[in-house]
Amino acid sequence: EFAGTIHSSGNDLLSLINDILDLSKIESGTVTLDPADVSFDEICDNVERNFRHIADAKGLGFEVLPGAGLPPAIYTDGKRLQQVLKNLLSNAFKFTERGKVTLSMAPATRGWSFDHNVLGRAKQVIAFSVADTGIGIAPEKQRIVFEAFQQADGSTSRRYGGTGLGLAISREIAAMLGGEITLVSTPGEGSAFTLYLPVRYTSPERALREPPPPVPGTRTTGSSAHAAPAEPRPIPVPPAPENTGGKRAVQTQVPDDLGNLQPGDRVLLIVEDDVKFAKTLLTKAREKGFKGVVALRGETALSLAAELQPEAITLDINLPDIDGWTILDRLKANAGTRHIPVHIITVEEERARGLQRGAVEFLMKPVSRTSLDEVLGAIAEYRGRPKRLLVVEDNEAERKSIVDLIGNGDVEITTAGSGEEALETLKSAHFDCMVLDLMLPGISGIDVIERIREEKEVRDLPVIIYTGKDLTAADRGRLDKLTRSIVVKDVRSPERLLDETALFLHRMTSAMPEEKRKMIEKLYQPETALAGKNILIVDDDVRNIFALTSLLERYKVKVLSAENGKAAIETLKKHPEVHAVLMDVMMPEMDGYEATRAIRKIPQFKILPIIALTAKAMKGDREKCIEAGASDYIAKPINTEQLLSLLRVWLYR
Repeated sequence: EFAGTIHSSGNDLLSLINDILDLSKIESGTVTLDPADVSFDEICDNVERNFRHIADAKGLGFEVLPGAGLPPAIYTDGKRLQQVLKNLLSNAFKFTERGKVTLSMAPATRGWSFDHNVLGRAKQVIAFSVADTGIGIAPEKQRIVFEAFQQADGSTSRRYGGTGLGLAISREIAAMLGGEITLVSTPGEGSAFTLYLPVRYTSPERALREPPPPVPGTRTTGSSAHAAPAEPRPIPVPPAPENTGGKRAVQTQVPDDLGNLQPGDRVLLIVEDDVKFAKTLLTKAREKGFKGVVALRGETALSLAAELQPEAITLDINLPDIDGWTILDRLKANAGTRHIPVHIITVEEERARGLQRGAVEFLMKPVSRTSLDEVLGAIAEYRGRPKRLLVVEDNEAERKSIVDLIGNGDVEITTAGSGEEALETLKSAHFDCMVLDLMLPGISGIDVIERIREEKEVRDLPVIIYTGKDLTAADRGRLDKLTRSIVVKDVRSPERLLDETALFLHRMTSAMPEEKRKMIEKLYQPETALAGKNILIVDDDVRNIFALTSLLERYKVKVLSAENGKAAIETLKKHPEVHAVLMDVMMPEMDGYEATRAIRKIPQFKILPIIALTAKAMKGDREKCIEAGASDYIAKPINTEQLLSLLRVWLYR
């Protein structure tokens, strides 16, 4: 099965590459034609051999009709003629569900453009017409289907795949052979593409003895030898990739301190693609006693973070290669970089999302110099002071067990036995994190969180809920609203509690006692984190479902699948025990956006983790996915480690 999937995908890729190469060679004028006599019997046999089995498999009628008056052969490039017919017939079968496809060949006296230079002078013209009873093409789409990478339906919910190159290539080949392709179509009834070729190909020089003068800036429908020269187009030159080879990397855009680091230096890693703002951050960092290293791309940032172990990281979300949220997830999912405090500085208004994922600070651009001074001052001060944790638990034995679990010399732990005591304690001292039980005497845990939300000084305090109480739908609803402004984690096991406090206190796992280090390491083994979970994969390409299923089943995940949005909703209704959904965006009938919105309208799935998967990694796609209701976003081709990391993050919210 793996070999079959690889072979099928490889053939698709090869076909795409061949199409792109064909188009580029045609447009550059480097295609050499090899004309010869091609018999119509040979054409009929070739078409029958290639398409009869397709017709049988789809239950369609298929007729090849050589008309009366045909000469024995046509003098043209047989390989190119067959390529055009193959493209036209492939499209006809793809877009036809019932009825028939017909290829007819006959002499023609009209049908092409009245001013066509070659066909108008030809002794005889042959028409190759491919007609189908398929979906047809709307009048406003009939021109664009001949343009490269254009399709009649280019939406994310399109039913039929393809690259949109076949007709563009066919049109260019037809022009090279001295002919033309026309289209007649009625939506819902079918289409007819007709290729007109001269019965005898002649070189452009001989065919066009008196060519009309070319009109500047336009392209004639005849031979490219007499076409007006196209306006030269600038070729975009991609920026040179940064060297990600460790400390020896050279980044000429920003003269940072990468080549001047010494043991013991306080290093701030600045992840920012705006060179001007990166220089501002670098100057401020040096003023606070740091050596600054600038990464203009995400992959560089991940490499430098692992190698340099900086004291802190400033992170922009909008980067050219990797989404900043992905970088944050990968930093926090890696035991070697999880402890590094990350300060997000971006234009995006998603403060709660950043803090919930482990960022220590969130600043919106534009940032004032005062705010930068405060943030960098806090970074400079952070290493020199102990990490402070407040534990709020009314049960003395439980309280002591939490202190024993988390305490290790580098954390100062203060305890409180009630909500009132916790609120008073917060007024008198600064804390980096709080562990809170919901079942407290007097003020409940949820009421404590709501009080904290109202206080500006502590509203960003990470709150980890550690309780044995089963949360009701009403409790969940109140907590969901609170997570918009403060961080709330719901954890049950001691291992998860230790891990979450280590995240928000920015503790180095490697510095913990071996027993506690192993507790956290076990959590990050996919076999432990994902075992027993139910995940629904929604994708219209069965190869993608197969590949993802094969990956997840290694970690003892139970996988369900659906091939479109409607099927996904039906599957969820039958299996409400699903823990997460991997949702493809481009699917027939109901795309991923529409399916996600529909799922969110079902009350029991309002907080179900939905991770959008898309090959359209364009600017704004992540925002569109989140707006539709997706919990997160990952671009294809999918990075396995990143996907597993995202699933771990969302399955333990």
